[in-house]
Amino acid sequence: MPEGHSVHRIARQFARNFVGRPVAASSPQGRFAEGAAVIDGREALQAKAVGKQMFLEFEGDVWLRVHLGLYGAWDFAGEILVDPTIASANGRMGQTNQRGTDLDEPILDDAGENSLSSIGAPRRTRVHVRMSEQTSGLADEGDEWPPPVVGQVRLRLLTDVTCADLRGPTACALQGPDEVLATIDKLGPDPLVGDPAEGEERFVRAVRRKPTPIALLLMDQSVVSGIGNVYRAEMLFRARLNPHTPGRDVPEGVVRGLWHDWVRLLAIGVETGQMMTMDGLTGDAYRAAMASRDDRHWVYHRAGLPCRVCGTEIALEEIGARKLYWCPSCQR
Repeated sequence: MPEGHSVHRIARQFARNFVGRPVAASSPQGRFAEGAAVIDGREALQAKAVGKQMFLEFEGDVWLRVHLGLYGAWDFAGEILVDPTIASANGRMGQTNQRGTDLDEPILDDAGENSLSSIGAPRRTRVHVRMSEQTSGLADEGDEWPPPVVGQVRLRLLTDVTCADLRGPTACALQGPDEVLATIDKLGPDPLVGDPAEGEERFVRAVRRKPTPIALLLMDQSVVSGIGNVYRAEMLFRARLNPHTPGRDVPEGVVRGLWHDWVRLLAIGVETGQMMTMDGLTGDAYRAAMASRDDRHWVYHRAGLPCRVCGTEIALEEIGARKLYWCPSCQR
């Protein structure tokens, strides 16, 4: 499932490539035909993300709400404008990344996770944004326009030069302004939406009044928006916090530390397109981490391997029907 950074990146791509333009909408699959007919021909006015949900506003007080869920995906094709606040197609962020490492050469993810190129796609290319940060291969220059429909496309949004195909979302629905506000009101704070200080207070209050284990609270989108399985495991390790600790028993200072860590990690994720959770990496170590998730996380997906800090075997268990990775020694 995409975590918050990916959805913010997708929203920024829509903001750059669809907002301010009339949009042709269709439902090749047929499951969203009525909704597509309502959108068709309207100008896109804004795109925004809150946690794992994205909202596209069209003229006439019509909003499209999309939640990709576990299997949803956006395919983009055409002339893609790059948002200057995030990494470009070849992995550059200006001249250096946030760690000061020269990125003149592309950094490609060996697991097919290169959302750097999904945001800065070359012209007439076809890119795939799904799951956490995955992308697919690129189409050849000069492919027919609009591109042919491939597979089960729930919704196609098309301008004169850019196409976006939506596949397999958990939610794809039209809402009015009041319904959008009601949906957002049910979500926990997102560091990139509203006042981060107010978000911090909401987060602290929600965590410290609940007996629920902190590992479950971090995944509860009504408590905090955007954190998924990867960020959850990594944030708990970075805080050296036992995942089974009831929220109300976590010291206030530690809860505030979790919020500030999420603010930092989300910003890095939006900028780089990767869930980079290890600090202090430079040079070859940073390149390796950007190229492979095996080198960018402290505990996630490392069950049975030695802890990078203490050498204890990383534990794997199921909590809330999701896998939890943690170090029993560092996170006592």
